[in-house]
Amino acid sequence: MLLRKIPVTVITGFLGAGKTSLIRHLLENAGGRRLALVINEFGDIGVDGEILRGCGDETCSEDDLVELTNGCLCCTVADEFLPTLEMLLDRPEPVDHIVIETSGLALPKPLLKAFQWPEVKSRTTVDGVIAVIDGPAVSDGMFASDPAELARLREKDPSLDHDSPLEELYEDQLNSADLVIISKQDLMDKNVQRDVHAQVSAKTRDAVQVLTASHGKLDANIILGVGAAVEDDLDNRKSHHDDEEDHEHDDFESFIVELGVVAEPEILAKQIENVLSLEGVLRVKGFADVEGKPARLIVQGVGRRLNHYYDRLWNADEDRRTQLVVIGLAGLDRSAIEATLNN
Repeated sequence: MLLRKIPVTVITGFLGAGKTSLIRHLLENAGGRRLALVINEFGDIGVDGEILRGCGDETCSEDDLVELTNGCLCCTVADEFLPTLEMLLDRPEPVDHIVIETSGLALPKPLLKAFQWPEVKSRTTVDGVIAVIDGPAVSDGMFASDPAELARLREKDPSLDHDSPLEELYEDQLNSADLVIISKQDLMDKNVQRDVHAQVSAKTRDAVQVLTASHGKLDANIILGVGAAVEDDLDNRKSHHDDEEDHEHDDFESFIVELGVVAEPEILAKQIENVLSLEGVLRVKGFADVEGKPARLIVQGVGRRLNHYYDRLWNADEDRRTQLVVIGLAGLDRSAIEATLNN
């Protein structure tokens, strides 16, 4: 009997774009599908996986969620990802669909190439690549701070490459996508939404649909069931790194800051806001132990936006601690960041 190919959806997007919110909504509205999740983190503690474990949904089983931390899937395909995928495929009770959330710093294409390997291609198909784009960030010009100056410099010397690593990453994610979701619709007025939609559409391949959403709230049937068979279409998904045999994330770095018990969430929020304003810092995320509170505080900050909320009670045998992952461009001033968080 021929084995049914398990469909795989790859969800990519920049740091803080809203990938985890989209996946959480998928779990809560899976329509009876049994989903397996592979969550890839850039940093040593699995924040996104912990958030998804706390969703309280029956499709959010511990056995169906696998985390790969402190390494990007696009760099560790052979060593980490393929064994993980085979483990999921070899389970006695097969899943209906596999969802992979890449790190916000991951190039999608090296991961997609892994699905051309014979032992993988015979058992899976990449149903679609979903790129989640932070609408307000694009509106703020995160990926091209001064387009006019950029054009002027290129006109003077076309051989110069003035693209930032973030813009290349952004474009690679869009070039790989079958569906683009512009997130945080609730933070943009109609004019901004139209402008961002036009900017994003101009960078996507022909026939790629661009949708807008808030908090990842889209019909699961739109996300799951694209039917793109991406592994057979990789030549049409161009990357800035197509000519490279390998790549490293030399442009980025991350580290963990351990803090003590937090007296007030608002104080911690202000400290994180101060860190986010420091040069080169892209994102801060993690957990906090708040004095006198039985629940764990989640903190997630990117750009000028910071969210914090209690997600679940601390377990009786759990080590209550405050841990923050700081992600940014290479050369971060770690001592200044730690001093700001401890101030």
